[in-house]
Amino acid sequence: WNIAHKEIDLKNWKSNQKNSGFLPEERAWMTQVFDELGWVDAYRRLHPDTTSECYTWWSNRGQAWANNVGWRIDYQVATPGIAAKAQAASIYKDERFSDHSPLIIHYQD
Repeated sequence: WNIAHKEIDLKNWKSNQKNSGFLPEERAWMTQVFDELGWVDAYRRLHPDTTSECYTWWSNRGQAWANNVGWRIDYQVATPGIAAKAQAASIYKDERFSDHSPLIIHYQD
């Protein structure tokens, strides 16, 4: 969805409050998806407080990648039953394929 849901999901949340991807109405929609509709953010289920290691996107402008000035805008959204099987989550940063890094979730069989 390319939306950072909460303040902990991007480096500079204060300066991005009026930017697409962190608008109040976008964030409210995501809250509705998770809280009212019952979907689960599999990454946040495993890492509820992680900040700087959670980013999945960096602007190509400036030194965003080098300085880890990123946003967490990639998700694995799951039903509660599937999310309960999530065992580990990581962001693959060893190679840079694009301005996004893959979010990897390992699920129990």
